[in-house]
Amino acid sequence: MRKSIHALSQTELIDALKMNDSYILKQFYTLHYKKIEALVLKNSGTIEHAKDVYQDAFVTVWTHVKTDKFVPKNDTALQGYLYSIAKNKWTDVLRSKSFKNANKLNELTLTDVKDSTEDAAQEQDLKLKTAMAAFKNLGQPCKQLLGDYYFEKKSLKQIAQQFNIEENTARNKKYRCMEKLRNMVIAPKKQQLGR
Repeated sequence: MRKSIHALSQTELIDALKMNDSYILKQFYTLHYKKIEALVLKNSGTIEHAKDVYQDAFVTVWTHVKTDKFVPKNDTALQGYLYSIAKNKWTDVLRSKSFKNANKLNELTLTDVKDSTEDAAQEQDLKLKTAMAAFKNLGQPCKQLLGDYYFEKKSLKQIAQQFNIEENTARNKKYRCMEKLRNMVIAPKKQQLGR
């Protein structure tokens, strides 16, 4: 029986990461994702942003561990290090000009729901229905790609292989499809406001 990540000391955890122990790497990755997701969602981000930031932070931490740039000072040092790197990366994204511009289009995906009052819940419900209706009206390639990524949880690498394209092309297509979906959702909202 393999040791759970919770049973490892900080030194054992670092040794396991250095040896590319896939079992421990996967546990470590999964264990800390939700905390980073919560941070990003609370600060104007989406789940997609959270995944990107977390992956970047995780790879950075893993690289620093392997090259001995990180030395633990206590039993939760590595977890704290991962969190602070993710937080810094997200702060950089928030400060970037491209995020500020994209954020104007992103009004619908922001988690700015106040307390869980009935109005807020109804508004969220309406947003979800509008987004799902727009999703149904997307062209088949976009619907397939976004469905595979968000609902089937396939990686961009898997999607690229499936569509027989480069991974970078798949990333660009996903971005363009999301923009198309956002515009389809925002347009009816603007029409309602214009009435």
